[in-house]
Amino acid sequence: MTPLNDWRPLYLISFVSAILLILIIPVQILIYFLSPPPTTAEGFLALYAASPLKGLLSLDLLYVLNNVLMIPIYLAFYQSLKTHRPALMTLATAFGLVGLAVYFPSNTAFEMLTLSQRYAAASTPLQQQGLISAAETLLAIYTGTAFNAYYVLNALTLLIVSWVMLKTGVYSRATASWGLAAGLLMVIPSTAGTLGLVFSILSLIPWIVFSAKVARAFLKLKD
Repeated sequence: MTPLNDWRPLYLISFVSAILLILIIPVQILIYFLSPPPTTAEGFLALYAASPLKGLLSLDLLYVLNNVLMIPIYLAFYQSLKTHRPALMTLATAFGLVGLAVYFPSNTAFEMLTLSQRYAAASTPLQQQGLISAAETLLAIYTGTAFNAYYVLNALTLLIVSWVMLKTGVYSRATASWGLAAGLLMVIPSTAGTLGLVFSILSLIPWIVFSAKVARAFLKLKD
């Protein structure tokens, strides 16, 4: 019988999650640069009509999976570091999980799919214009308050967790340093114009290294 205090399954799941995150990021980058998302609501509706899958991917369908994978990772951070800085780790975990929770309603990929189907079936210009207006609303939600809250809360989570890592021997100082670098670059949301976009892309470099290092640490904690 598995002991009730055995956290090895969590570390194993977190290891797999971290590896999957590393694999997903290059795919997201390729999708963005090879098929840049449209800049207008009409463009999105047309893209969905041409290829629903490309439409979903253009509205960050993979990001939804990315954030699901972050849940066990945040819990593994808490479990491995809570005895060292319980107050900070409780705060960081709360920030992280709330941030992930508010992200999901901000992603309007499937709502846009529904609108695209209705747009294709619309029989009058007036109906089409109404659906375009609805699509513009979805795009505003997609880059609105919920997304920005998610982005900043997760940056704070990463900064706090990485700082706690520096104070313990559970994770290496190099791991913590890469985490701090990624967290600092994530403080400015990707929606903040060109600066936000540049920072978000640059943050991927330390984030990939950080993910690889924590994956290795989770594997050790599992044993």
